[in-house]
Amino acid sequence: MHNLRRYGERPYSIAVVHGGPGAAGEMAPVARELSSVGGVLEPLQTATTLDGQVEELKGVLESEGDSPVTLIGFSWGAWLAWIVAARYPSIVKKLILVGSGPFEGGYVGEIMRTRLRRLGDDEREEVLSLMKVLNGRAAGDRDITLARFGSLLSGVDAYDPLPHDDEALECRYEVYQRVWEEADALRSSGKLLKLGERIRCPVVAIHGDYDPHPFAGTDIPLSRILRNFRFVLLERCGHRPWIERHAKDRFYDVLKNETREESGHRIALSK
Repeated sequence: MHNLRRYGERPYSIAVVHGGPGAAGEMAPVARELSSVGGVLEPLQTATTLDGQVEELKGVLESEGDSPVTLIGFSWGAWLAWIVAARYPSIVKKLILVGSGPFEGGYVGEIMRTRLRRLGDDEREEVLSLMKVLNGRAAGDRDITLARFGSLLSGVDAYDPLPHDDEALECRYEVYQRVWEEADALRSSGKLLKLGERIRCPVVAIHGDYDPHPFAGTDIPLSRILRNFRFVLLERCGHRPWIERHAKDRFYDVLKNETREESGHRIALSK
């Protein structure tokens, strides 16, 4: 798998970072839409460690981007973008976090409780069985298991999804397991949030009110630690705003506004 896709033409001053870890390709619709604003890079993370993914992303931005860039991270990608912006502030001019996981551990338990509550009985039982495979307590192909697990949860993560294609290229359990374990430890130690003290660029967080990842887990900690932070809550919107019937237009208006304002141009936001 090539680890970079480009949209539009230079300058490549915008980059989108997928979630997962191990779900490369899912940000393609966002990259295509934003190419009307400027050149967009879609790095596809392949490294199997957290530091490896940080350096991989940093390398792509430096070699292929016209830095400093506007860095847009989704879900796990929001954390990865956050870490890159903290470690290498000179290459990021604005950080946009979409559907981020909570930055403090106290909010974590709510995520799976919400998802399990939304599932039907049969799906709930299947999810619990898949979790045993992913946690190593049952046999199975973990790449296939991870893909099925993600498919089941994405159904309850959405509020009112439009018809859409799943553009993730592959699910790689090895990437997911190793990177997520390190990232979760970073959050548990408090070091993930503390990295915000090193971020110098403006930060914008965009979150759906129906996202099982509680928005307070992003809004409250980041409001406390960042000097230049804005939070946007999208109504009737799940984890992936770009597929949501009621929030898609508003989401793209906000994204385009935040990227255009770097050149002094703004657009009217949809109601």
